[in-house]
Amino acid sequence: VQLQASGGGLVQAGGSLRLSCAVSGLTFSQCFMGWFRQAPGKEREFVAAISGAGFSKWYADSVKGRFTISRDNAKNTVFLQMSSLKPEDTAVYYCAATLRGDRLLSRSAYAYWGQGTQVTVSS
Repeated sequence: VQLQASGGGLVQAGGSLRLSCAVSGLTFSQCFMGWFRQAPGKEREFVAAISGAGFSKWYADSVKGRFTISRDNAKNTVFLQMSSLKPEDTAVYYCAATLRGDRLLSRSAYAYWGQGTQVTVSS
């Protein structure tokens, strides 16, 4: 199983970035996918999650209205479109996968993790 996250970078406050996570080794359409982030000195926190068919989505309060999670099951890829970025969004962003549909806001629900991609938002 491999999850390969990409798309991070340096952006000014107010800007946008689109993260991608390509998945292999799993039946992607059956996976709930999540994005988490970890800032220096802080615990890894939930950002967003999406159901297998993409009809259900969940967001952390801190990113609602600014971030959008989506997926392309034909390409085994999940995306995180980030807009109106703030310096406090600076973190390493991780994608994660689970076949379970419960506790999706919890790190412990996810069995598979990508390597992370750095997002830095300058003020």
